Amino acid sequence: MQENLHSPHRRLIELRMEHADLDNLIDRAGHQQPVDELALRRLKKRRLMLRDQITQLELLLDPKEPA
Repeated sequence: MQENLHSPHRRLIELRMEHADLDNLIDRAGHQQPVDELALRRLKKRRLMLRDQITQLELLLDPKEPA
């Protein structure tokens, strides 16, 4: 049971959920007046870091076959 809680597949799901939450938050923050540019940049940076982590984990779980 403990292994399942910390599996790479579960981590991937958690990262994707956090990425989606950040997408929504960024969309809402972009429509607020006045726009807090610093907060928006920080959110976007965090979203990019998450995207990189998701990509790395996807490659680990499903590596590309050599051509």
